[in-house]
Amino acid sequence: MARRARTTRQDRSSPPAPTLPVGEVAVDTGTARVEPDPDHPRRLTLHVNGVPSSCLDLDDPGFLAFEYLQQMAAVIDLLPAGPVRAVHLGAAGCALPRQVEHARPGSRQLGVDVDARLLELVRTWFDLPRSPALRLRAGDAAAVLATLPPGRADVVVRDAFDGDTTPPHLTGTAFATACATAVRPGGLVLANCADRPPLSTVRQEAASFAAALGPDTVAEGRLAVLAEPGVLKGRRYGNVVLAGVTPTPADGHDPSDDDRVDLRDTRLGRAMRSLAVPVTVLAGPELARFVGTARPLD
Repeated sequence: MARRARTTRQDRSSPPAPTLPVGEVAVDTGTARVEPDPDHPRRLTLHVNGVPSSCLDLDDPGFLAFEYLQQMAAVIDLLPAGPVRAVHLGAAGCALPRQVEHARPGSRQLGVDVDARLLELVRTWFDLPRSPALRLRAGDAAAVLATLPPGRADVVVRDAFDGDTTPPHLTGTAFATACATAVRPGGLVLANCADRPPLSTVRQEAASFAAALGPDTVAEGRLAVLAEPGVLKGRRYGNVVLAGVTPTPADGHDPSDDDRVDLRDTRLGRAMRSLAVPVTVLAGPELARFVGTARPLD
């Protein structure tokens, strides 16, 4: 669903490549296949039911090939330095959890995927952080989310798909509210939304997150839409990242005030423009115009 970043030739000093399956392997939801990059055999793409779902470089845990994951990582970089507690709904090959652990050693992360067999296999195929750095749990994302302690996570990421569509029960204001409930004040909720022109689903998803994150979410710079200009202009199908910041107490005494994330931050704009494929950030009035009269997905 996302184009791959430019690759380089394999480092000849790398350890031997892992034993990988040849062809398709049966998993609970269908089939999985691991495809090495012809120019870099230790760079692997995981296909689930024919859809590219993750791409990892066994020699570089900080590598992210999919552009929407690069965008999510740039948003996470706005959080204060140090380990984070992250929940990934739709784990697949765990490319983003692996990058987070590399960038923020000591993080505690949970990867959730509906496919239990797939989670077993990616542990053997890929160089993933071990538990408790990265715990993997099989189950429906919404059901697992409901069991998490409120306000404990720094980041919740929704990246779950059925084919090329987010399952309907993982959209809407109720689900966005559940994500926000699991996150501490001032933490992040990130969602990958794949859509086609005229981006009706993205607009409705943005309206859903705005409703879930509380009054003045857009005006306070606590919600943003990130995507390539061609996607935002409705020229083609593509991935759009929704980024939201949970509200902090209004009494002015919250110790995290100095570290509060504002998605209008110029640092985020610079990071998006510096990517291999530059990205536009819509926040504040620009986001309000983009959403327009779209209603939440309820």
